Amino acid sequence: MTAGALPYLERHRGRRLFDLGDIACAWGALYAGCSFYAGYPITPASEIAEFLSRELPRAGGRYIQMEDEIASMAAVVGAAWAGARAMTATSGPGFSLMQENIGYAMMTETPCVVVDVQRSGPSTGQATKPAQGDMMQARWGTHGDHESVALCPNSAQECFDLTFRAFGMARALRLPVLVMMDGEVGHLRETFDLRVPKDAGVLPAPPGPEEFPPFGGDPVPPGVLFGEGRFLHVTGSTHRPDGMRDVTTQSVHDALVRRLCRKVEENRGALKDLEKDLPADARTVVLCYGAPSRPALAAVEEARRGGRKVGILRLRTVWPFPGDELEKLPAGVGTVLVPEMNLGQISREAERYTDRKVVRLSKIGGVTHSRREILDGIEEAG
Repeated sequence: MTAGALPYLERHRGRRLFDLGDIACAWGALYAGCSFYAGYPITPASEIAEFLSRELPRAGGRYIQMEDEIASMAAVVGAAWAGARAMTATSGPGFSLMQENIGYAMMTETPCVVVDVQRSGPSTGQATKPAQGDMMQARWGTHGDHESVALCPNSAQECFDLTFRAFGMARALRLPVLVMMDGEVGHLRETFDLRVPKDAGVLPAPPGPEEFPPFGGDPVPPGVLFGEGRFLHVTGSTHRPDGMRDVTTQSVHDALVRRLCRKVEENRGALKDLEKDLPADARTVVLCYGAPSRPALAAVEEARRGGRKVGILRLRTVWPFPGDELEKLPAGVGTVLVPEMNLGQISREAERYTDRKVVRLSKIGGVTHSRREILDGIEEAG
């Protein structure tokens, strides 16, 4: 955090605001110490860029509008290696363009934050309408074996909290962390507080720069930066622990990629974040995230008032996916109902972890589910 950020943030700390989820996200970035933003305007994420273009310089940071999303992600990686807490925000087609450099950030172990305010696709789709069609792209968008960390808020307050938390996760694990908002959450307007989340420090800090080699941590490498007087070679090619390229030795590639995956796998417990209400006698469970989780909660409450045995699992961390929660569902659960603003992306993941019937309650076209639609799904499940 820059020196200029402290008086600026202290002046606003503790305020309660009424604004967009996008704006709450931007405030969360500021309080997390974001000092660099590079991006390209795109609906429905543009408000994040617009807000930070004005407020980030006031907090001592730097904002730059790039020529496209490819360059934006490249600038974020470069800024992070120079010591900035860096982020970008985009949607749909822009997220697709960023994938190569997101993969580069994973391979170079660059801590940064990427916000995707999802809109309806494929291609240009419904540019101003919300969706959740990028969830599998968040997991598998870049090529090769890797693990992803992706958070999904469902309110303006969570846009603030989870963006704040994403910066800490990125720094602790030395990787890009994704905040997968959707256009409905990004553009809803409600109150949120400018306060540090209570459970912000869920992961330990990376080892100090005195611990070398720079890519030899187990599983997280030391937090080394350019300009600190050490020799650094940062490459997206397969490299040895000292950072130098070795693209022919099988054992070098095997050790590197397995370590990149292991640093997420070994922290699954700390990364897992969900809201769970599972009665022991539940017959149906609603698995949800993002905007559909709001009517889902109302539908579950109404179904219970009508005597139905129903539980809810609401994911705030979607990747890594909490499959263990599905593996240990109450014995009487026969159906897992998954309302999504796509044609079943997380439903497919749920099917991998449970032998219970997984029912896709999909809705696309830019309109989120109603309480009645989810309640009907619960009643049909029995």
